[in-house]
Amino acid sequence: MPRDQIDAGPLKGVPSHERHFYALTRAIGRFGMRLFEPSVMDAPHWHGHVEGNFITGATMIYDVDGVRVHVPEGRLILFWAGLPHQLVEVTPTGTGTPRLANIYLPLDAFLFMPHIARLQVSLLGGAIAALPEDMVTSDCIEGWYKDYRANEYERLEIMKMELNALLRRALLDDIPYLLAPLAEIGEERILSSAHIRHVVAMVKHILEHLSEPLTNADVAAVTGLHQNYALSLFSRTMRLPMKKFIIRMRLLRARALLMGSSMGIGQVVEQSGFTSTSQFYDHFRSAYGLSPHQMRARYTQMELR
Repeated sequence: MPRDQIDAGPLKGVPSHERHFYALTRAIGRFGMRLFEPSVMDAPHWHGHVEGNFITGATMIYDVDGVRVHVPEGRLILFWAGLPHQLVEVTPTGTGTPRLANIYLPLDAFLFMPHIARLQVSLLGGAIAALPEDMVTSDCIEGWYKDYRANEYERLEIMKMELNALLRRALLDDIPYLLAPLAEIGEERILSSAHIRHVVAMVKHILEHLSEPLTNADVAAVTGLHQNYALSLFSRTMRLPMKKFIIRMRLLRARALLMGSSMGIGQVVEQSGFTSTSQFYDHFRSAYGLSPHQMRARYTQMELR
């Protein structure tokens, strides 16, 4: 089945009013914001944003790539939604109706924000950041939502600038993590905006062509830089060699497909970009300690409880 037909299907567990934000064939989605009553999701999903969540009247539990993460009330949390994630529990804290604010910041817009490189690398490394409680209030969220609903370019630009300033201020101290990053860069390793722009281009190319053959040379070529320099820039920023990053992204895609669809193993191998079934099985078992069939069976058993 062509990839666009697979991606055009319904997104289980995603509120219908949000589905137009997601485009699984692209790494980069649309900017958006929603306020709604949260509900448990039927299956994991992933999309091309850095997502912000702010819940009032409840706490939540996410399953993020197999790890359960408790989300407290009244704090803005941020994570890269390219990781398979699923809202599995909502626990009201009072008598009122819980409200969840979701902010969808396209990955390229987030990575182009200046002076927040430590946070950019951390989120792409799998972290979930929780800003201090006093930094973002319900009134702030309501104000942003009002600006978003106004659908005026200037208001939206100011909103994004305010979010950037907020993140810069948060980085003056250590941002608490609900889920720690795989790696961080120190202050002395902060890269210039030009460097970040090149890394953005490479990450975007990888995610948008994940089901296709990818070589280091192909990815580096999108920057216009010498291949060795581009690869060095990528590994310095991501703290991971490009080939390992590509394998990790393919494993995340495969895991989400196994749990979120009835797709056969052969199709999963094809859609996640592995060159052979044996290669896929080797990498999958090494990463997760289970075969793809065992992973799917365990998830199915959990769903039946």
